[in-house]
Amino acid sequence: MPQTPCHVPLLQRTPMACLWLGLLVLLLVSGLARAQSTPDPAAPIAIQLELTGAIGPAATEYVERGLAQAAEADAPFVILRIDTPGGLVSSMRDINRAILGAPMPVIGYVAPGGAQAASAGAFILYATHLAAMAPGTNVGAATPVSMGGAPEEPAPKPGEGEEPARTPPVSDASHDKAVNDAVAYLRSLADLHGRNADWAESAVRDAASLPSAEALSQGVVEIVATDTASLLKQADGRTVRLGEREVTLQTAGVTVEVHAPDWRTRLLAAVTNPNLAYILLLIGIYGIIFEVMSPGAIFPGVLGGVALLTALFALNMLPITFAGAGLLLLGVALMVAEAFTATFGLLGVAGLAVFAVGSVLLFDGDIAGFTLATPVIVLASLASLVLLAVVLAAVMRAHRRRVVTGDEALLQDTGEVLRWSGLHGQVHAQGETWQARAAGPLAVGQRVRITARDGLTIVVEPLNPPT
Repeated sequence: MPQTPCHVPLLQRTPMACLWLGLLVLLLVSGLARAQSTPDPAAPIAIQLELTGAIGPAATEYVERGLAQAAEADAPFVILRIDTPGGLVSSMRDINRAILGAPMPVIGYVAPGGAQAASAGAFILYATHLAAMAPGTNVGAATPVSMGGAPEEPAPKPGEGEEPARTPPVSDASHDKAVNDAVAYLRSLADLHGRNADWAESAVRDAASLPSAEALSQGVVEIVATDTASLLKQADGRTVRLGEREVTLQTAGVTVEVHAPDWRTRLLAAVTNPNLAYILLLIGIYGIIFEVMSPGAIFPGVLGGVALLTALFALNMLPITFAGAGLLLLGVALMVAEAFTATFGLLGVAGLAVFAVGSVLLFDGDIAGFTLATPVIVLASLASLVLLAVVLAAVMRAHRRRVVTGDEALLQDTGEVLRWSGLHGQVHAQGETWQARAAGPLAVGQRVRITARDGLTIVVEPLNPPT
């Protein structure tokens, strides 16, 4: 007996049913995947800050604001990922004060592979409550360099006979003071978190540096982790000192949210770049000078004022020397004075030389990321040389021009007799009527040459015979 249509299987009766069933299965699978990938809203969220590049005012502002945001969000801890060659001591101490005063633990993590925590970075890593490094990173070389120092005498070469007497190096009081202060500070941070204080001292006095594996074995850091997940796994359950109390880290199941520097931090970092601050300073100085020399131009004065104020704001936060700034300004003043004196380039060349020396000495020491690039100094000096050449050319052209005002211009001019009687009369010259006198009689309408001026009276002589 043949089957009726009601006994036909659904998939045979409706060919589109397969497609609908497949779509339903796909939606269920994708929804399940999203549910599994979406973080639990109840799970705590930690904040990760990226401390890269030179340590300066921008880095300080970024870390302080990041820790404040973490405190407002009640984050269980903060990861401070470090990759820096060093920077300003003042900025480093500000960052350390923020770390030590944070209400939550801060985990310092030198990463990724190839990163470093050198100089000021070593101090910041020691200030964190838990220190970690990625494989292929290094820490150390924390000797202060901004204060300079007396060079040590080289060791004598081995040879036959008695070794010559060695002269002890001359001690530089300011350098010794800076080193001793840095040693005491880093040792205090080491004691605070139970790290190797002796190596900390050698990092300052001898510029010692360690790779990650040796740093772990010598007690400089507590963890070596390949990535953030490994860091969280190893940090879970560890006890750190937070102020006057002990805190146990609970890192399992925590979601890490990266807070990158915002536009304000990037703008501050750009403005406090020594090269940009130097260029803005020169634009400001030359813009104002141009406005003074050409009143009414407006744009150079406004541009110069804005650039100068921005440069002064940046230089106020940078390690400049008064000697370098003074020489720089003196060099500019000498080049400007060339436009008002007839030294035929002597003041200008001297000013250019002083300007270049002042540029080299403008920033204090050899702090990583806070020195002027040599090409910038060369280009600025060349630009000043071009401006000087333009000024000298304008001065030479001015010397060659005919004088059109004053007594010199009057004595070279001619006039026409308006009225005359005996040896006195009136002469029209340079658009004005002058009282005049001459050695002999003159006729009305006669052209005369002006030979002298006696107060408001001019002395004339005939230029052409009377008509």
